[in-house]
Amino acid sequence: MSIKINKLEIENVKRVKAVKVEPTANGLTVIGGKNNQGKTSVLDAICWALGGEKYRPSQPQRDGSVIPPNLHLVMSNDLVIERKGKNSDLKVIDPTGKKGGQQLLNEFVEQLALDLPKFMQATNKEKANTLLQIIGVGAQLHELERQETNIYNRRHAIGQIADQKAKFAKEMPYYPDAPKEPVSASDLIKQQQEILARNGENQRKRQNLQALETQADNIQRQIDELLSKQKIILADLEIARKSALDLHDESTAELEENINNIEAINIKVRANLDKDKAEEDALEYSNQYNTLTAELNKVRQAKIDLLNSADLPLPGLSVVDGELTYNGYKWDNMSGSDQLKVSVAIVRRLNPKCGFVLLDKLEQMDLDTLQEFGAWLEQEGLQAIATRVSTGDECSIVISDGYVVGAEKPAEPEAPKWKAGEF
Repeated sequence: MSIKINKLEIENVKRVKAVKVEPTANGLTVIGGKNNQGKTSVLDAICWALGGEKYRPSQPQRDGSVIPPNLHLVMSNDLVIERKGKNSDLKVIDPTGKKGGQQLLNEFVEQLALDLPKFMQATNKEKANTLLQIIGVGAQLHELERQETNIYNRRHAIGQIADQKAKFAKEMPYYPDAPKEPVSASDLIKQQQEILARNGENQRKRQNLQALETQADNIQRQIDELLSKQKIILADLEIARKSALDLHDESTAELEENINNIEAINIKVRANLDKDKAEEDALEYSNQYNTLTAELNKVRQAKIDLLNSADLPLPGLSVVDGELTYNGYKWDNMSGSDQLKVSVAIVRRLNPKCGFVLLDKLEQMDLDTLQEFGAWLEQEGLQAIATRVSTGDECSIVISDGYVVGAEKPAEPEAPKWKAGEF
């Protein structure tokens, strides 16, 4: 059960002369008034009463007062806290008989509830760390963020290489008419030699034909003398003629051109192979980039799932990239009222026993926002004691010149009339 302030009486603290307040148990108690009338002094007095000597004002006693400060608070657990007398020593009265001074108060008083600006002025990462601390997922989120950063950096490097590879491949020349493999000079020369050999055989056969035809002419002239040989020669002649009709010489012009242009061809082939390799490299790095993107999205989803499953102090709260967010907005983009709501919710969760929070300078809220904030406090069962430069109806009490307007003013004691050295 959270502990709240039931009653408070303050006398002669800073600008306060005498103020009595019974804050509403749930919701907003607004202390109004013009500037320099003692509103903030009330909050400072509460901080001092509950927070200890570190909250003691440098000049706690009201200027012009001969009576030392007097603080009297009654808590919802019936604990009574007093500071009075020359030294304003702390006195804690526990109806259950439990003894203890400031140590007893520290059990239920959350320091940030007394000093909310300390939380609100912290860095975005410090606020996020506070939230993660109270929901107990800080270590897990830190590990996921480490993985996310690692994968992101790897993916970024891979992406740069993939872009460079793709750009390099795009700028390289390509020759679609070139062979797929480099041309071998020895193979071309061998093919040329084979053709030349076949052509030489053809030439030999032509020469043989010519010789036979010459012999035939001689035999024709000597027909009377060589009748016995005519049939054989004519038969050979017929065979030679038929064989010659089927002969076709092969051209070596293309091979000669290829031999002459072999280096130029191979330059094109190597260029095409280099371009193919560059495109393969670019595709490989692109695939690696896509794989790392999937891993990165998986880690980010794990972060979202971790925070969604956590017991957050306020719906809409989260941590993104190590910074506190509310309804998707980072701290510097939140409205002033949302910043207060987030701060109060987190501070309350830090010490659930502490059911109150002190808020200074609520004039930043318009009346509708103030009413909405008060309704949220009531719904959450929280007590807030706040100051506002105003004397309107939204104020629970109004302070003027150190007193509550409308309350009976106690008679001020007269200053001593004696002078030093006189009796």
